Amino acid sequence: MLRQLPELHEEAFSKIDCLSCARCCKNHSPRFKQPDIKRIAKVLRIKEGELVERYLKLDEDGDYVTQRGPCPFLAEDNTCNIYDDRPSDCARYPYTDEDVLLKRVQLTLKNATVCPATFYVLERLRMTTPNPA
Repeated sequence: MLRQLPELHEEAFSKIDCLSCARCCKNHSPRFKQPDIKRIAKVLRIKEGELVERYLKLDEDGDYVTQRGPCPFLAEDNTCNIYDDRPSDCARYPYTDEDVLLKRVQLTLKNATVCPATFYVLERLRMTTPNPA
């Protein structure tokens, strides 16, 4: 299965246009790790504390996430105002080309309810994986 992921990922994204969807940015928040906060604050020319105060909060797991949705960096045309400096979670989302898809099943199932690419990859995996009899 792992060997199929990069190909299925490419196939999914050849059919799905993220800019016409952006449900991830409208429904989820990435984790903003310290390197992300530092980098984004620098790009926005504000102090790290101001970035946290203005846009972020700590969640129940102790991670910084956006205070509310949609993401404050999502533009009206579904582009990202900080795309080149976005959090690593955003750059990796929806994890359809890496082992996270299989290792974190709950996350994958949650993503499949929001992201058509995740749903597509899971459906293609289901169709190509033999059913145990």
